[in-house]
Order: sequence, then C-alpha cells, then structure tokens
Amino acid sequence: TGKAHIDYGIKKAKLVLLWDIFLGEGRSNPKELAKFKEDNSYWLDDFTLYKALKDNHQGAPWYEWEGKYKNRDMPQLQIFRKEHEKEIVFQVWVQWQLCKQFKGVKEYAESKKVLLKGDLPFLVSRDSADVWQQQDFFKLEFAAGAPVDMYCAKGQRWGMPTYNWDRVSGDDYRYLKEKLKYAQEFYDILRIDHVVGLFRIWSIPYNEPLENQGLHGFFDPADESKWGEHGRNILSVMLNNTTMLLCAEDLGVIPKVCTEALEEFGIPGNDVQRWMKEWKVKHDFLGPDDYRVFSVTMLSTHDTTIWPAWWENEAGTIDEALFIRKCAERGINYAYVKEKLFDLSRSKHGRLRWLNSVTSSDVLTVILGKRKEEIADFIDMYENTYKEKERLWRILKISGPMQENANKDAINSVLKMALESRAIFCIQLILDWLSLAGKLKGDPYQYRINTPGTISENNWSLIIPISLEKLLKHKVTKEIRNIIAFSGRA
Repeated sequence: TGKAHIDYGIKKAKLVLLWDIFLGEGRSNPKELAKFKEDNSYWLDDFTLYKALKDNHQGAPWYEWEGKYKNRDMPQLQIFRKEHEKEIVFQVWVQWQLCKQFKGVKEYAESKKVLLKGDLPFLVSRDSADVWQQQDFFKLEFAAGAPVDMYCAKGQRWGMPTYNWDRVSGDDYRYLKEKLKYAQEFYDILRIDHVVGLFRIWSIPYNEPLENQGLHGFFDPADESKWGEHGRNILSVMLNNTTMLLCAEDLGVIPKVCTEALEEFGIPGNDVQRWMKEWKVKHDFLGPDDYRVFSVTMLSTHDTTIWPAWWENEAGTIDEALFIRKCAERGINYAYVKEKLFDLSRSKHGRLRWLNSVTSSDVLTVILGKRKEEIADFIDMYENTYKEKERLWRILKISGPMQENANKDAINSVLKMALESRAIFCIQLILDWLSLAGKLKGDPYQYRINTPGTISENNWSLIIPISLEKLLKHKVTKEIRNIIAFSGRA
C-alpha cells in the first residue's frame, strides 16, 4: 500500500477468513489436533477460554468482567464452555495452525543452516490469559517499569504487573518451564527480555498517577543482598529446562550481580554501540576489541531510534525533560541557562545539543552558578555527551571532517566496526542495514519501531520501505554480504 505503518484493522478481515476455513476443514486431522491439545493443555485450555470470554465481553479486559468470570468460578466457566464450544474450538484450531506454520518456518531455516532467535517477553499484559489464569502469580497492585536514566527523564512505566516469584517457585516454576517448552518448538536461540528483572524489578504502585511514569517506584526485592540469589535461581531453572541457547537483554542500569551471573552461566548479553563507553574516566566509546566476547552486539534495538536517527538527533545531546527537572531540583533558572549552554537551532525531538563554546566542565559550572560538588550529575552528563559525535568519528577512522548527517560512509564504517568486534554474535536491525540502500527518506527519527512506556499507533506497526521480493533483488543485499564476508563472520 506504500503506507509507513500497518493498519491492524486487517486483523478483523483475517479472522472472518479464518472462520470460513475453519468451518470448511477445521475438523480434519482430529488425531493431530488432539495431540496438540494434549501437549499444550497447561496454557491452551485457559487461553482459548479467555479468548472466547473476551469476545463475549466485547473486548473488555478480564478485570472488568462480571464476578463469576473475573474470579474464575469453575462451575460457571464449565457452563460457558458448553455454551460456546464452537468458538473455543475455533481458537484452539487457530493456535494449532500457527504452531504448524511456525514449525514449517523453523524447518525451512534449518534446511538453509539458519538459526532462529526468538524472544521470551519478561512481562505479560495485565489483560492477558496468563494473568487471568494465574492471578496469584502476579502482584496486581504494582506496575513494572524502569527508573530515571539519561534517555527517560521520568523513568518508564510499562504497566504490566510484576511477578510473585514466591508463588511461581512454589509450583516448581512450571509456569516458566511450560513457556520454555513451547518456545523450543520454534527457536534455536532465546532472548531473555529484561534479564535484570529476574534479579530485581522496578515496581510502581498501580494507583500512581500515569503522568509520573517511573518516578516513584522501588526495587523488588527491596533487599539488595537478595538480588544475586534471586536471579541465579531463575536463570538456573531456565538453563536446566531448555535446549535453546539463552541470550540476555541486559540494557539499562545493571547491578554487578547480574553481570557476574551472566558471565558465570555463559549467557551472552547485549552490547549496543551507542552505549559502549568508558563512562567514568575517559568518557569515550569503546573500540571493537573492548566489547564483551559473550555478547550480541548491535547498533540499535527495537526500543531505540535507529542508528542514523541517533547520530543526527541524539549523539552529543542530553534529554531536555531530564535537564529541566534537574534544574528545578537545584533552583537553577532553565530559561536563563539554556541559550548559554545549548545550540537550540540544532536541538530537536526533545534533545538538547551542547554549544561548541561550552568547552569544559568549568564553563558549565560557571554558567549554572553552582559549585562542582552540587552539580556532579550535570558534569557527568556533559562529559559523556559533549563532542560525542567527534569522538566516535575518530574511532571509526573515516577520512575527512566529521559529517553531521548519517551518510553512507558513516553507516558503513559503524556496521563494519560492530562486525569486527569480539562479540560472539552481531545482529542488526534490518532498518540499519537498509540505511545503506538509501531507502529511508526524510528524518530517520520516523523509523523507530517502539517507544517504551508509551501507547501510540506508531508503536509496533512500522513497515519496511521495500518489499522482501524487491529487497532480494536489490544491490544492497550483495553489499551486505560482502561486508559480512570481509569481517570474517561468514
């Protein structure tokens, strides 16, 4: 259609078509279908019942259903099952079809000697079959999120409930084991989402005003001395109950116990180029030889801007909302200092770019009118972002003066650097690869897949600007192949 984002209204049309197919052939292969139901009874029975109930309640979340369904009154649920048998069998059939198609993809990938890496979401939606089925496994009075960082001035509030791990472990972690068993049908490698959440999770009271995001949360468990044992126990369960190679998304503020556990268990973490820095002394980017061996290196993630957007809009900048809040906390007049510190003509998307004239932390201190001891966090932000683009340009060893736009030379060089790093895996967003093809038009900021903690029709709906059929024939595929071969990874 040429649209930048998908219209998920297509789902309704697909469901009508699936109903027609189901009514025509849904009862075929009854033995195979029965085997699927038996193998997946732990989650399938309640999931399909939940789907039928949700349709019957016009899509309302389960916690708004009438009491007998919300609170899982078993006799009443049995009555509903009998009255809506066809709808429930249809939901079973749909899951069966998905399973068969996904297995077919895995078999095809194996024939091409390609390993598939899947995702294990750390958290699940409050309005989900998981939470409705096992309400005691979740702390419904809390919403998960993340504390304040350089990119999120108020932290993040994701909204999903946190886990009651005492209850999950009391059932011998079957809930987790069943997830691994099913994922194993489709993947060779599994990404553990937000692995630090296995050690401690940022918990926000559910009734906290939404505009506060993650500001007023706390870590659970509260006792930091318990974090190591807590995370190791869960990781051990995972390692002992799957044949998949586990990888971990370990981004953000990561406590030492998490990093040590991943290294001990041989679980690769994520090394994202824009955050691979020596933050405390040199405040400079790490070279490819300084990446972790046990890691998956990448330029961007689905939760960040793509690399060209970072280079043009974020590198060498700080978050405006965070800076405003810090000024308010110290009694600093933001309206007065902003024009003395930042090049407002080159600041956009909520990011502030430093003026070249702010040549040292001493200059910053004078403009802010505070002693260094009072503004250590301001100085830290400054030292890690001032002239950030120039620093990376030197490491990339690109000839000529630093370019403000993400030209092909810069993209090519940074991709090569990632490929030449020590990291055991190197996996890039297809959009970063497509930057080489000149297919991304306009401000690259628009090609973001997801903005965490926000609800938007632009989240998880991005369409790549070229069909797969055309991409296979595009000259960029040969370029990508040559870059990978030259790095020695092919």
